[in-house]
Amino acid sequence: MMPALAPLPYATEASNDSGQEDEDDAGHGADAAHPVRRALRRALGQFATDVAVVTATGSDGRPVGVTINSLASVSLSPPLLLWSLALGSGSLAAFRAAPCYAVNVLAHTQQALCERFATSGIDRFQGVSLAPGPCGTALIDHALACFVCRPRSARKVGDHVLFIAEIVSYRVNRGEPLVFHAGGFAGISAACPR
Repeated sequence: MMPALAPLPYATEASNDSGQEDEDDAGHGADAAHPVRRALRRALGQFATDVAVVTATGSDGRPVGVTINSLASVSLSPPLLLWSLALGSGSLAAFRAAPCYAVNVLAHTQQALCERFATSGIDRFQGVSLAPGPCGTALIDHALACFVCRPRSARKVGDHVLFIAEIVSYRVNRGEPLVFHAGGFAGISAACPR
């Protein structure tokens, strides 16, 4: 027997997707601990996602980087990627202002890097093996893929900003991806030869 569908007992009408800030965004994370939202988050966690680190240079000339698991290919012509970042991210302003950034798709052996770039209050780049990329980006060594991107748009939707970026160059390595599923990490093997 299939489990019953769980209704959402809070407002689910469309959020502000105008690209403008809401009048009252102060409490955007206030109900994150709500048990219904936690249950929804667990359900959404059944969707296995890739894990990547986005890097750029901030307006102060210092590198910025953040772990994401919301990456999607949007178009091949032009070549576009979509990724998102929470409104509460300390790196949000830097990525909104960056003239370009690099999206580094992590290999299954790079979980420590994922965790490092998700940690606040540390030098995320210290001891990380990198190659300099165009436009002040940092390309993570041994990442499965690195995409150097030029921003096309950034739009506030719900409690995140969606970035659409045009790929201007890339590199690819062989290996297994780091995957995030049900609150944990996994590596998967390709079923078909590449």
